[in-house]
Amino acid sequence: MKAFNKIFMAVIGVLAILFAAANIILLADNSNNGRPYRVEINRLARQIETDGHADISKCKYVTGIEEYGGNFFSTDSDYAVREINGVLYRFDYRADSDSNRTRLIVTVNVILGAMTVLVISVILYIKFRILAPFERLTNVPYELSKGILTAPVKETKNHFFGRFIWGVDMLRENIEQQKKRELDLQKDKKMLLLSLSHDIKTPLSAIKLYAKALSTGLYESREKQLEIAENINAKADEIEGYISQIVTASREDFLSFDVNVGEFYLSELVTKIKGYYTEKLSLIGTDFLVSDYSDCLLNGDFDRSIEVLQNIMENAIKYGDGKSIALNFSEEEGCILITVRNSGCTLADTDLPHVFDSFWRGANAENITGCGLGLYISRKLMRKMNGEIFAEIMDGIMRVTAVFTKV
Repeated sequence: MKAFNKIFMAVIGVLAILFAAANIILLADNSNNGRPYRVEINRLARQIETDGHADISKCKYVTGIEEYGGNFFSTDSDYAVREINGVLYRFDYRADSDSNRTRLIVTVNVILGAMTVLVISVILYIKFRILAPFERLTNVPYELSKGILTAPVKETKNHFFGRFIWGVDMLRENIEQQKKRELDLQKDKKMLLLSLSHDIKTPLSAIKLYAKALSTGLYESREKQLEIAENINAKADEIEGYISQIVTASREDFLSFDVNVGEFYLSELVTKIKGYYTEKLSLIGTDFLVSDYSDCLLNGDFDRSIEVLQNIMENAIKYGDGKSIALNFSEEEGCILITVRNSGCTLADTDLPHVFDSFWRGANAENITGCGLGLYISRKLMRKMNGEIFAEIMDGIMRVTAVFTKV
């Protein structure tokens, strides 16, 4: 706001200088432009001096010429006296130029005043109705970063930031919900681990007792020893089952996959992706080709569909050779297939079945940042939208295809 106040003062200063300069120019004393009647009087005086008379029919300011006599000074008009060839002449005139110039000065000042009022009004409106509410929003990201999520973001009456405020408030609510889900998940995981740990103690204690009995020679018969060995094996299987539950729980979905299935046009989806990646790929020197397609309505969540294609595109950027990425379209059995192709695929064919697993990364991911979740999330989202996703490698070209159902 301090920077804006400086700009405001600078604008006021410029307007003041403009006012002063305009009035100085208009009030400047110019003999020809300021008093044009003198030009006519001088011209008429020269005519009388040379011809003995003068014609005032074409004069704009001089209204009469009177030679010196008894009523020489009896006139209600403005006049000027000139001595010509030893005789005094009175030149009557009207000084319309002064009134015209006065009107001009007044008009210019009124216009400049109106402009000044308008400019100041606009600046003050921007300051108090746009910048001031926006300045109050500058604390919101800081509060979100500190985990202050309970206070909603209030909308302003002018609605200049309607979508922005709505988006920030949605972000706040989403972060708050994710925080709650994370806490619930941590609680459930801890309870599960405590429960399984308790359950493991029972068979583990039995195994220890059986092992101690065997080591001390408590069971001498071969049949009894075999029975104890089978019991130990059964308890080990029981523990293995508990461990399997722990592993399964650790691999369960830990992300939120909320999907609002609706309808959207293919062209809207393509426009968004082109807008995201045309400039980005041009900056890194990668050719981005988008093939022709026929627009149609698709089933799915528009925002989630963008997320799916972004995940695929990011993988193409990371693991391709940077030469080209293409977006192709086809139609099969009432579905639209959107395929992202990137050149320079180095993924082994044996790794292809695992690309949609969580936290899995191929041998070609060495020295490339990532966590192995992009395609996993994409598959989860596509299946929740009644679609599918698959990948294939053909002649060094990686092809990842998202299948959307048509309306």
